[in-house]
Amino acid sequence: MSILENITSSKYAIALEDKHGAHNYHPLPVVLSRGEGVYVWDVEGKKYYDFLSAYSAVNQGHCHPKIVNAMTDQAKTLTLTSRAFYNDMLGKYEKYATETFHFDKLLPMNTGAEAVETALKICRKWAYEEKGIAENNAEIIVCENNFHGRTTTIISFSNDPVARKNFGPYTDGFIKIEYDNLEALEEVLKSNDNIAGFLVEPIQGEAGVYVPSEGYLSGAKALCEKYNVLFIADEVQTGIARTGRLLATCGNCSCSDKHCSGTPEIKPDILILGKALSGGAYPVSAVLANDNIMGVIRPGNHGSTFGGNPIAAAVGMAALEVVKNEELANNAVELGELFRSELNKFISTTNLVNSVRGKGLLNAILINDSEESSTAWDICMALKENGLLAKPTHGNIIRFAPPLVMTKEQLLDCVAIIIKTLKEFKN
Repeated sequence: MSILENITSSKYAIALEDKHGAHNYHPLPVVLSRGEGVYVWDVEGKKYYDFLSAYSAVNQGHCHPKIVNAMTDQAKTLTLTSRAFYNDMLGKYEKYATETFHFDKLLPMNTGAEAVETALKICRKWAYEEKGIAENNAEIIVCENNFHGRTTTIISFSNDPVARKNFGPYTDGFIKIEYDNLEALEEVLKSNDNIAGFLVEPIQGEAGVYVPSEGYLSGAKALCEKYNVLFIADEVQTGIARTGRLLATCGNCSCSDKHCSGTPEIKPDILILGKALSGGAYPVSAVLANDNIMGVIRPGNHGSTFGGNPIAAAVGMAALEVVKNEELANNAVELGELFRSELNKFISTTNLVNSVRGKGLLNAILINDSEESSTAWDICMALKENGLLAKPTHGNIIRFAPPLVMTKEQLLDCVAIIIKTLKEFKN
């Protein structure tokens, strides 16, 4: 086939990937060719609601014109310089982002996993040069059932046997504790003087949208301050308005209001962003910290050929502007409450679904079956047939995370599709 040939058959497209691509994913069998707002279309022209948003990378909706225009306009002017030279976009982006999130400095990268790796390096270097831990002795606390990426270092502290098996030897220097357990956190902190940081997801997304107890994050931050340990928030999935605040660590402050100062209730020492920082248009991630922490990074310590390129800078600014100007955090709060309320009404009438949980428009339903069962997958296949795309996680949990540009009418239509589909199944 010619590389210019349009693919019009899902079966053919899937066969191409199966033959020529590595088998490191198990996608739902749908081949998408176009997206706009909350909708996507497959190669045969069938229209679907996107209820996954590329794992929250498309918070602003598919192909948002402001973000696409920023990307294409910049692509016509200058695409890449590497960091061997300055470019006229990076500084503007760094200023805009640091003022938005109230940090002194930003270190630009491309993907979420890269940003997590960057944060770990910064944390360790800070521990040796500022806290005074002996070199190569620094340890970082992480949580069980975490998901921070799939690089070798990150899978070293993963619970997922599929991500870990046969990829060792693993990287040392990590201590795993139970998520949402302040006693476990303090027990390690008070018994180990070599702790450099605590890496945590404000909501564990891949684990099934596990929302911690009220006060967990603020308590964890207080413990980190007490023991002079860096609180590192991985907001790659939860950040950029997904949970109804600009950041999930904003707690109960009014960051959903575009006129709010944005000062968070819980301010991480190191903030990790990705996914929706790109508006789903181009790989953009970032690590933010104040000068007393970011100052340990000097020329040659870290870098990326594409990190901070002009297109990424233009896209990042446009993506954040859309979130602010269209008040997407407010929309996530209102629609998230409506979604959970409507689903709870149905859940009270069935034994198929145990519960719905989440915050903002990051939600999940827990199917009343084992993780080894195919029920959640079968439900997602039926949802696809009914015009809505979602994906299971951990076997018996279905994650629901539509673009934040969704309207109330669209959300209620999606709720109707979900309930109709669930009614087709009997437990």
